[in-house]
Amino acid sequence: MAAPQKGDLSAAERKLLQVIAAGDAQEVAQLLAINEVRINCLDENGMTPLMHAAYKGKADMCRLLLQHGADVNCNQHEYGYTALMFAGLSGKTEITSLMLDAGAEIDQVNSVGRTAAQMAAFVGQHDCVTLINNFFSRARLEYYTRPQGTDAEPLLPPRLAGPLHKIIMTTNLNPVKIVLLVKEEPALVDPCALLKCSRVMELLCEQCVHQQDMNEVLAMKMHYLSCVLQKCLSCLQNREDRLDSLLRSLLKGRDSDGFPQYQEKFIRDCIRKFPYCESNLLQELVRSIAPVQIGNDPTAFAVLSQALTGQMAFVEGDYCVTCGEKGADKRCSLCKAVVYCSLVCQKLHWFTHKKMCGSMQDPETKAQDTPRLKELKDDESDLVFETANFLQELCMRAEETVAAAGGCPLEMLSRPSTSAQGHPGPRTDP
Repeated sequence: MAAPQKGDLSAAERKLLQVIAAGDAQEVAQLLAINEVRINCLDENGMTPLMHAAYKGKADMCRLLLQHGADVNCNQHEYGYTALMFAGLSGKTEITSLMLDAGAEIDQVNSVGRTAAQMAAFVGQHDCVTLINNFFSRARLEYYTRPQGTDAEPLLPPRLAGPLHKIIMTTNLNPVKIVLLVKEEPALVDPCALLKCSRVMELLCEQCVHQQDMNEVLAMKMHYLSCVLQKCLSCLQNREDRLDSLLRSLLKGRDSDGFPQYQEKFIRDCIRKFPYCESNLLQELVRSIAPVQIGNDPTAFAVLSQALTGQMAFVEGDYCVTCGEKGADKRCSLCKAVVYCSLVCQKLHWFTHKKMCGSMQDPETKAQDTPRLKELKDDESDLVFETANFLQELCMRAEETVAAAGGCPLEMLSRPSTSAQGHPGPRTDP
């Protein structure tokens, strides 16, 4: 079949582009079933249906077109734009991820010499920039799942490839987040598995340094992740609490201001252990971090995140104080000063936050909440926490039911509810 020419569209192909713009995925599927519709047809500007879907931010249509064999690296656009560039311009991380997983080349440039990441950065789509810059092919990792040379066993068991790739692809380098990712995968919560994963990470680090175009950023990231995995390994070998003690160590704040000293020292130590002392990136990190006293800004985490992902940590948006995840929206109901991405993170952090929560409150609310805060500090038992929440809900429902039935005097409803007592952990406001 002859290669598609710009503007050479059949009636069905023109309708396909119109339907993509309208967002009707069902009709797109019907049109793709027609033989005369070419999946990589070009409009007058050299845009394919996949480019149109990416630019419009239609993730479901992009997925459908890719399943039908759309060329993710088609570069017939009049200005050299690719589907990945349009995905970055749209600001949709899901679509950007789809293009990368489909094999999109991240180094292709358009007519003005800009890559997809540079184009996304130009229009302020920093999440897409981070995703593109941190992309690591699954196939590159799966190389280690096959025996090499005279080896009888692969360096990485195939069952670990998926969980490890998920960790490699994370753009959140907070060590708490990485430990939580390890905990989520039962296959990784094993000393033998962690040892194999950390060795593969160090091999990837070495490969990034010695390849023709040295990739210092990826090398440092692989080394850092390897250090976190080794710390998890050490914790599992010495304790039986399944990484809980490591999480508490990373989160524990010092008494004076709640700053997580151990976490800061751990990240600095990871950077210091980078084995390639001649690395320009290492020297830059050291110059940025060494003069800073522990507890002051910028933190080692902020400097490392900026260097490896391009993200300005804790500058734009709300970040979870526990794991550093962006988009946290659950605020501590007492002090209103810290936010969390989930109740799990809030619960993890409460053991150390409760020491500072009172001092972080506004003067007006502090007087009201002081008795409640004292109760919160008295008991942090998980069982009591869950039971108190359950009893609180029951009491509130009972009060509402009785009030609705008119069977309770108004003055009784104005009394403090018993459900407000015995609550050992703060609630978070959505």
